[in-house]
Amino acid sequence: MSRSTEQRPVLLGEYMVRNSATVRAAAKHFGISKSTVHKDIRTRLPQLDSNLFRRVEKLLELNKQERHIRGGLATRRKYQRQKEGMKENNEQ
Repeated sequence: MSRSTEQRPVLLGEYMVRNSATVRAAAKHFGISKSTVHKDIRTRLPQLDSNLFRRVEKLLELNKQERHIRGGLATRRKYQRQKEGMKENNEQ
């Protein structure tokens, strides 16, 4: 395993805990895939830093419990934008 591959799980974990970030947000920030984030967090991080892994695991569980709420809010914003767009078109 290369040095960067050894450091990345710890960097990911620290970033996620510090920013309460989702897997998707962490993947975007580091420029890697969500699958790579999961692999690093679930497989490599426990071997490197078990305390950090437990903190990240709690965050992942919280994100899992809240994802239906975030999805609902995203849908609500989508339809509000559509409604506003229709309103602007009617005014023109």
